[in-house]
Amino acid sequence: MNADGTRPPRVEKCPAITIFDGHNDAVQYLREYRPGGRDFLVRSDDGHLDLPRAREGGLIGGLFAMFAKPERPPEADLIKSGSGYEVRLAGPLESTYARDRIDAQLRALNQLVDRANGQIRWARNVDQIEAGQRDGAFVMVLHLEGAEAIGPDLDNLEQLYAAGLRSLGLVWSRPNIFGHGVPFAYPRSPDTGPGLTATGAALVRACNRLGIMIDVSHLNERGFWDVAALSTAPLVATHACAHAICPSTRNLTDRQLDAIRASNGVVGFNLCVNDVRPDARLDADTPLDTVVDHLNYLMERLGEDCVALGSDFDGAVMPRPIGDASGLRHLVAALRARGFDDVTLRKICLENWLRVFRLTWRCAGRRRAVACAWRPCPEAPGPAGGRRA
Repeated sequence: MNADGTRPPRVEKCPAITIFDGHNDAVQYLREYRPGGRDFLVRSDDGHLDLPRAREGGLIGGLFAMFAKPERPPEADLIKSGSGYEVRLAGPLESTYARDRIDAQLRALNQLVDRANGQIRWARNVDQIEAGQRDGAFVMVLHLEGAEAIGPDLDNLEQLYAAGLRSLGLVWSRPNIFGHGVPFAYPRSPDTGPGLTATGAALVRACNRLGIMIDVSHLNERGFWDVAALSTAPLVATHACAHAICPSTRNLTDRQLDAIRASNGVVGFNLCVNDVRPDARLDADTPLDTVVDHLNYLMERLGEDCVALGSDFDGAVMPRPIGDASGLRHLVAALRARGFDDVTLRKICLENWLRVFRLTWRCAGRRRAVACAWRPCPEAPGPAGGRRA
């Protein structure tokens, strides 16, 4: 009640938007994996992701990437020019070493789930993601970034699937026996080398058979088109942006985006500043308007059913206005301010991932036209892309 006896105007609260994230590298920093690492259950000011910050930002879970870093970090691999940069393509990893690193990361994640006492759960299907959301538990879906830990006979793929693997990127930005990743470069086309090997084609077919989602992030353009020709599942990039806005090798051309849309797939919008900014500067002082402009372009090109979030937390430099997982609420607020309504926000933040998981995990080994009831994503309703309030 005001001093004059009148009631203050009622402030309408916006409904909470829950978020599922398509990519993070948090396992690299877990105390279960590395000496002196972070406790995921305790809020930290380091890095981007832990359970308290996830809850503050409305994040209910995500794809947790296992990734084998090289034994010795490369030196002097960055080449700068007046107009851009190139990072020399990383060399291949030895398979036994990569498998040892991936096994250690899987053990670390399992140990984290065990000691979380129900606060964190594994999810191997959409029902488990939705159950975790209802119960207030954080859910992790296992992802492999770069398939070096899988040998040419693909036997380890079955073992990883049994352990919970549901998403796989054939390559990181280096070559392996399956294909060729793009070097990090700007401005440059992602058409940087040959396509998939015969073993890579066999891996695509094996993933389709098992119902493992195939991630085309980091894959060069010829490899992308090979996956598009071979795969029976929707095309997915878990963490990528638009080449038309920022012509980095890591970003997807309009033609690639159109193919993803036609397959009923999804692009997880990457928050890495040097892939978001049109000038590709590695600058955390990137305004939210710049972030929203880039996401809006994806909406216009792909439609509201084919865009999601794929932050790259703990693997890239984030825009300072977002900062870490707790700042995802600022991104949601900026999208609302730009006119995105809650129906569209729920699709971007959660529902589009669940839709693609259902198609991919349910339709293992079946042909597009027969079992998956394929249809193009609906046309974007209006020039702004996405339903507006």
